[in-house]
Amino acid sequence: MNRFSEKISNFHSDLLTNTKLGQLCGSKTLFRDRYAILRILGRGGFGVTFLARNMNLPGYPLCVIKQLRPRVSNPSTWEKAKERFEKEAKTLGQLGNHSQIPMLLDYFEIAGEFFLVQEYVPGCTLTREVRRNGLLSEVAVKQFLQEILPVLQYVHKNRVIHRDIKPHNLLRCDDDKRLVLIDFGAVKEELALVGEFEDKTTAITNFVGTMGFAPPEQFSLRPVYSSDIYALGVTCLYLLTGKAPLEFDRDTNTGEICWQKQLTLSESFTSILNTMLKVNVRERFASASDVMFALGVESHLPHLTNCLATQPLGGEKKSVTKTNSFEENYHSYVPPFARTAIAIREWKAKLEARKTQRKYKRYSSLAE
Repeated sequence: MNRFSEKISNFHSDLLTNTKLGQLCGSKTLFRDRYAILRILGRGGFGVTFLARNMNLPGYPLCVIKQLRPRVSNPSTWEKAKERFEKEAKTLGQLGNHSQIPMLLDYFEIAGEFFLVQEYVPGCTLTREVRRNGLLSEVAVKQFLQEILPVLQYVHKNRVIHRDIKPHNLLRCDDDKRLVLIDFGAVKEELALVGEFEDKTTAITNFVGTMGFAPPEQFSLRPVYSSDIYALGVTCLYLLTGKAPLEFDRDTNTGEICWQKQLTLSESFTSILNTMLKVNVRERFASASDVMFALGVESHLPHLTNCLATQPLGGEKKSVTKTNSFEENYHSYVPPFARTAIAIREWKAKLEARKTQRKYKRYSSLAE
């Protein structure tokens, strides 16, 4: 056993002795007469995650068992916690129908503790992938967004906010290289809110998420769908720089991450990333669909602006008069892609005009 393994063992040693599943690790005794507990996968503020095998199924497939511990004591609050757990567990069960989200296999409560049993996805986290293969290019990060945004769109359509998007919760599956979103914070936050109702003084400890990846509204226990967009933007910064969010400086006025001087990206993608990382919710992309649309426009912009259809139609502009002639209508028809190209050209012209006007006003004020 190497030093790293020893540190991990020491780190989890208390769990092996103080939790029921920890005591079953490596033993022949089955949990619930079916699960052989193999080892601890991780721990957090709300519980512990174990790797197990279902010994009642052919092939003894691997699974993940999450043991959640709500911070409640009185019976009435406990009932609320149980109701919230069951409600959120059912929602996670519905989400598991997506190929990029682990399937929920079972959920139950034993002796005041809640358990989720989920599909085990063998793979490598994006954190480990970056450490192993190096930083991602702008093109690779765009590809990453195209893979994960439809999953996030699906999650939000089911009225769920993930609450803890980060490289460590994104797996690259070993089998088919698909990207898988894991460790939803929805159940954990619901249980945390129950604890808040029981003891108002513990509200600050009930935050669900990760420092640096979570936006301000999430610290106020008021996450919105765009909170996941912010966390995804911070994840992009990690993929591009290898830096944790707390390693970046922040604007003292806005609280936004100062990252632009550390990266050289295209103007259009810089704008997209800036909008994803806005601290003000109203200035941020509201949904995954909005980010997907912005990326789609950006990818087609060079082709549309350089295509032949961007040239003025028929040379000089001619006055158009109403006519019922089929032949005249046929020759005056403008295809949809041409109309799009014209609109883009006009938009760029207006943008340049505004920039010129701003420069003129600036010089005028200096001259005065």
